[in-house]
Amino acid sequence: MEENYPMLSVEDALSQFLDYFHALEPERVPVLDGVNRVLAEDIVAAYDIPPHANSAMDGYAVRAEDMAGARDDAPRRLRVAGELAAGYTRDAPLEPETAIRIMTGAPIPPGADAVIPFEETTREGDAILVTRRYPHNANIRAAGEDVRAGETVLAKGTVLRPQEIGMLAAMGQTEVAVIRRPRVAILSTGDEVVDASEPLTAGKIRDANGYSVAAAVVKYGGVPIRLGIARDRVEELTTRIRAGLAQRADLFVTSGGVSVGDFDVVKQVLAAEGEIAFWRVRMKPGKPLAFGTIQGVPLLGLPGNPVSALMSFELFGRPALLKMQGKTRLAKPTIEATLVDEIKHKDNRRHYVRVRLETRGGETFAHLTGDQGSGILLSMVRADGIAIIPEALKRVEAGARVRVMMLDWTEV
Repeated sequence: MEENYPMLSVEDALSQFLDYFHALEPERVPVLDGVNRVLAEDIVAAYDIPPHANSAMDGYAVRAEDMAGARDDAPRRLRVAGELAAGYTRDAPLEPETAIRIMTGAPIPPGADAVIPFEETTREGDAILVTRRYPHNANIRAAGEDVRAGETVLAKGTVLRPQEIGMLAAMGQTEVAVIRRPRVAILSTGDEVVDASEPLTAGKIRDANGYSVAAAVVKYGGVPIRLGIARDRVEELTTRIRAGLAQRADLFVTSGGVSVGDFDVVKQVLAAEGEIAFWRVRMKPGKPLAFGTIQGVPLLGLPGNPVSALMSFELFGRPALLKMQGKTRLAKPTIEATLVDEIKHKDNRRHYVRVRLETRGGETFAHLTGDQGSGILLSMVRADGIAIIPEALKRVEAGARVRVMMLDWTEV
């Protein structure tokens, strides 16, 4: 089998894998459920925002022509003819030589064409004194200043952030069409694996992978379908996978059963029930990584070691989820950092090394998070990022500059 499926570079494997995925169909959801999702339609404004000219501040609505000639030694005196709060209107036109006390956001009364801030007037009984002229439209927000009726405000393909949600609400949208979330079936494998809720007996380990992968699915916008644990039996694994496919999964993820051991049955089932595209990638951790399809559904077979499983999902599962959601920025952000610790005895695979980042004197330093074994989940827990060590390097000296893939910057 090794001869038929050569070890691929990370780029070749990822390209082949992602070619299988495309944006899913849209669905309508309540507007708040659209946060961080991709808009599936253009949003066109049905009316101006704001719908009427309104005051940009608390002050007095006046006629600009009544301010002609106003100066310190010859102030203009205007009678206060009423007041107007936000949310209310006034039908009567403003008479000459009068003013209306107005609050921020209140519609400009008919006849008024400027607003004077409170602090730039002097109140004398039922009148105000104004010592300078104010131009036409001073301190007035025009109708349609934000959005014009007929304008395409949000384009299809936009990732909805809080500001876009606010704009949708401003336009009266209580629902929005977005690309639906991908459904991801998750199945752990292994005779030695038990659920976190079960007693830990001799020879057994708890299923970290099922939980960490499900959590990653949630983090990156998918819907996890946890199928539990299958034993290392072809018949049981086949039954579990068929049951998972019946739940309309867009992606099937297994952990364990993909290396070269006698009991690694995921590859056997994948070959019997569907087809294998590849199962080895030139990376560490994560070399035994299987990809194929069963009944037209892509299946990503992760290694069993917890760091390998989670790292492989970050590199492959995450961008697939984003692509299915219609997103186009698939790569994680990276920075440059100075490596504090030497890396020895590196093979010709690309190494993904867990690091903790520290900034001193304007420079970022990367510290290894301890033992880098693929079974040391704590190395991921303590990590801010992943230092990427190219295939060609056999060792990396302390002080070398490395590229670091950030783990927790906001995904868009």
